[in-house]
Amino acid sequence: MPLGTVLIIDDEVDVGRFFRRLLEKHYRVRVAANGAQVQQALREDAFDVALVDLKLPDTDGLTLLGQIKAVQPGCEAIIMTGYSTTRTAVRAIQLGAYDYIEKPFDDIAQIEELIEKAANYGRGVRQGQPQPEEWSGLAARAGFLVGSSAVMHRLASVAYKIAGKDVNVLLQGETGTGKEVLARFIHAASVRAGNVFIPVNCGALPENLLESELFGHEKGAFTGANSMRRGFFEMANHGTLFLDEIGEASPAIQVKLLRVLETGQFMRIGGETSITADVRVIAATNVDLQQAVRDRTFREDLFYRLDVVRLDVPPLRSHREDLPLLAEYFLHKVDPAMRISAEALGVMAAHDWPGNVRELANAISQAAALCDDRVIGPGHLGPKFRPGPPSPGAPGDRSAGDLPALLPFLKQLGDDFAWLDTVEATELSGLLELLRRLEPMIIGKMKEKGAGIEPPPLEQVEARAIAQALAYYGGNITLAARKLGLGRNTLYRRIRDYNLKQH
Repeated sequence: MPLGTVLIIDDEVDVGRFFRRLLEKHYRVRVAANGAQVQQALREDAFDVALVDLKLPDTDGLTLLGQIKAVQPGCEAIIMTGYSTTRTAVRAIQLGAYDYIEKPFDDIAQIEELIEKAANYGRGVRQGQPQPEEWSGLAARAGFLVGSSAVMHRLASVAYKIAGKDVNVLLQGETGTGKEVLARFIHAASVRAGNVFIPVNCGALPENLLESELFGHEKGAFTGANSMRRGFFEMANHGTLFLDEIGEASPAIQVKLLRVLETGQFMRIGGETSITADVRVIAATNVDLQQAVRDRTFREDLFYRLDVVRLDVPPLRSHREDLPLLAEYFLHKVDPAMRISAEALGVMAAHDWPGNVRELANAISQAAALCDDRVIGPGHLGPKFRPGPPSPGAPGDRSAGDLPALLPFLKQLGDDFAWLDTVEATELSGLLELLRRLEPMIIGKMKEKGAGIEPPPLEQVEARAIAQALAYYGGNITLAARKLGLGRNTLYRRIRDYNLKQH
């Protein structure tokens, strides 16, 4: 019984004949040589997999991909491409293609395996039982936290699929988005995973030192060169070299990089013999290299050598839904016993994160250092997370400087605080933090003016802490006792002694 139905879209008769003979033992195969035949096939048959050539006489593969997904969204498309059109094939994956294969077809078993995987994947999706992503376990081991957002899932899927193609990759994204982590994931998913991964920051080293680090030097090549030293290209043979901040490389370094990417050969500084190295290069930049090419600050020929596959790493603000998972991940690395309150996460969600994931990691480390207990709250976050001056008429978001104007308003309110129901959670967190900071300030000023008040007795402080814990946990004795560090029976006794409500 056939495993499914496969559509071959290619105008070369030999290609159609090849796939028919290869697949007909296990699949029902139909061949289309142009756009009109594809449309007819889609009307008459349901397909599990379509193998789509990027170039046809009357249309192109990306257009056909859109038509296939519109008519039969459960059909998984595999793009067939030559090396020169790899960039377009990657674009196809970003638009929904399952994967791509390069012509000429060298590994027949690999093609059969890919078609079977695509058919099984599509079948699982149609039956409401999608298979787990192939890359999920590997991403976790590589420290690449993908999260749940669609944009990060697309990035991980494309990165995983191009990892095995052994082509150069250019990563573009703002500072702190995790480009090196993504590069390590690509290396781990590649055929080079068993060999070295070497990261180099091209912007952190002066030109002469960067040249020596990349290509090595011979003994006596310059003052201080007391011995021969291998460079990173030589050490990364059969592995991956990650060139971070590639846009900062000087024109002289760019020339040498171009040569080694074109020929696979280089010479150590002061050397006379060419050295051959098989290195995959993953470059990263936080600047627009295409604009740098137009400005003549970056070589156009080097850009196209690096830009075989380009992946855009999104800023954190474009996938805020992943922030809680990322925050918990970084906190677990600092202290597995700590956690982050919902209020703190709400405050962080409102932040714009110009420093992206790196800024988040630093914010979590600082908050953990300031936190005396096991729960990070809004008050443990840095000053940049504090609410700014409010708009007039927003009583829940006043600053300390507005206190004189706020006093008449509070006197008029009396005991009516119904306006709190209209205040957002993040604003309430800011208000509570403001009040906590105001209390010691007010007490200090009262003392200066001769109206100081004595500290409350310990029982009053304890009663207040218990009341706050009960309110926060909705009267749940177990959670409140755990937070307060008391036994359940002790907490029951204190509630009775202080005549408190359990909510």
